[in-house]
Amino acid sequence: MTLRFFVAGTDTEVGKTAVTAGLLMAANRRGLRTAAIKPVAAGCVQTAEGLRNDDALVLQAAMSEPLTYDQINPVALAAPISPHLAAAEAGRRLTIAQLAGLCRGTLMLRADLTLIEGAGGWRVPISDRELLSDLPRELDLPVILVVGMRLGCISHALLTAEAIARDGLRLAGWVANRCVPEMSRYEENTATLRRAFAAPCLGEVPWLAEGATAERVADYLDIGPLLE
Repeated sequence: MTLRFFVAGTDTEVGKTAVTAGLLMAANRRGLRTAAIKPVAAGCVQTAEGLRNDDALVLQAAMSEPLTYDQINPVALAAPISPHLAAAEAGRRLTIAQLAGLCRGTLMLRADLTLIEGAGGWRVPISDRELLSDLPRELDLPVILVVGMRLGCISHALLTAEAIARDGLRLAGWVANRCVPEMSRYEENTATLRRAFAAPCLGEVPWLAEGATAERVADYLDIGPLLE
């Protein structure tokens, strides 16, 4: 079994990393070998080992395979801003060809399940000419969509799904993630999305006030549809 997916979000701060880590943990529980890649991370802290990103470290802790940090996050940028601006500020030029090559190196390790986590929403730019959404197209990856359940989420989710389909990619599943403590008409919004998407809902993750750890998020996820 060799499964690979790109994890996208309807926006920034919708819980992509928490859900990605939860999916890895759910697969670990089934005895699968798991790996993850966060090709570009903007918002890194300088450490003795180099620039480090909290999200990439969360993925490293959740996966089963012993990947190095550089394999997980090959492009680490300091400024917590859009990747194209953070790269320009760092004097770097990012290309999809470069990122795809870096991802392929890790994908060659052939874990049972490998997840590639995006940054921000679907149409985040990495340069003046290319978007991060070009990466799953280049790698021909099905997409898992994390929907941040808050006011406006239906429009964001449907527009993102439309863009994924327009790019010729398959929506393999989606997760409803409560990224804010309270949401009016949560059940009705979730039911609307269930009717709108042909892809299966892999789970509804509640607001976890004490921390959305991989173990806790995995309790609310079902990766069965991804394995079929």
